[in-house]
Amino acid sequence: MLATLDPTPASPSSFLAEAEAAVAHATSLGANLDRHDAFPTEAIGHLRESGLLKAPLPVALGGIGLCERDQVAALREVLFLVGRGSLALGRLYEGHVNALALMIRYGSATTRERLAGEARDGHLFGVWNTEPDPGGLSLTHDDGLRLEGAKSYASGAGHVTRPLVTARTEDGRRLMLVVPLEPGTRADTTAWRAHGMRATATGTLAFSGMRIDADAVIGAPDDYFRQPIFSCGAWRFLAVQCGGIAAVFEAHRAHLLKTGRGGDPHQRARLGAAATAVETARLFVARAATAAAGAEADPEGAVAYVNLARGAVERAGLDVIELAQRSVGLSGFLEGHPLERRVRDLATYLRQPAPDYALAQAAGHILDAPGPFHALWQNL
Repeated sequence: MLATLDPTPASPSSFLAEAEAAVAHATSLGANLDRHDAFPTEAIGHLRESGLLKAPLPVALGGIGLCERDQVAALREVLFLVGRGSLALGRLYEGHVNALALMIRYGSATTRERLAGEARDGHLFGVWNTEPDPGGLSLTHDDGLRLEGAKSYASGAGHVTRPLVTARTEDGRRLMLVVPLEPGTRADTTAWRAHGMRATATGTLAFSGMRIDADAVIGAPDDYFRQPIFSCGAWRFLAVQCGGIAAVFEAHRAHLLKTGRGGDPHQRARLGAAATAVETARLFVARAATAAAGAEADPEGAVAYVNLARGAVERAGLDVIELAQRSVGLSGFLEGHPLERRVRDLATYLRQPAPDYALAQAAGHILDAPGPFHALWQNL
């Protein structure tokens, strides 16, 4: 068993080496889970034991500060590593990190201390914001706080025991809440018969009739949608996607080496184009993470850049998929081929909300900017 990650690692490189080893072992535990109703329980357990579940917490709260501004490069690399190993695991870990980041930013000191203790105890967190229509989640003051409604497309349903959810209040605004759940309760994953990302246990959570304590509330109404944090946080799932893109590329390259077809000039051209797309995604994600960390200097510019990165990473992923499938041919569509599952998982995970809106927002910022394009993000 890998030793727990050192809260004060000797160097960034030593921490990342430990994290890479932890992720590699976790990924091996999550193998053969490409089936409906699966969940990487053992892999999550290893991330827990290795310290990666509590790593996003500040050092004072028992973590290693992965969500701190000066650790953005380390967090980006960890998310990339998890995504390269398993996009399903990466989706779940990114949701856990996102929930802890929001709790750290908006929670009171008392709330941070309590939830950090639950993270240290091994609870899996997640962020559930999507809602069925009709039937969204609402919060009423009826002899205390009571929830009515549901959340949909909730990854980790039945396994996430500390979800951060948004609930509509009586005045129409939305509050963040961290709701305590018992494993296996209130979850319905029967409709999750997806093309890829099958092991994420994504489903619908019914909260109607559930009473919660006032200390479940995180921050003020509508804090969840506060900019630039709301849009800039997308860089984290981009980092996971970037890892998935790299995994598809590696399967493509390995196939050419194994079959001895790498000498064909057309195959080399496709591999070169795919490598360019992988590196384009990596560079965009690195700059997006830096822009998000320094968003106070230019909030609108940071949001625009992260939105631009969303389009670039999606395009890179789709290009790498197409190039790999053209190079490998029909065998890459057969179950059991290293490329087949990776492509399905990536194609599914690339489907993120409102991609056209994000790209249009970035374009609008570029159009309205008074200076030249090359200087738009020089302060980030």
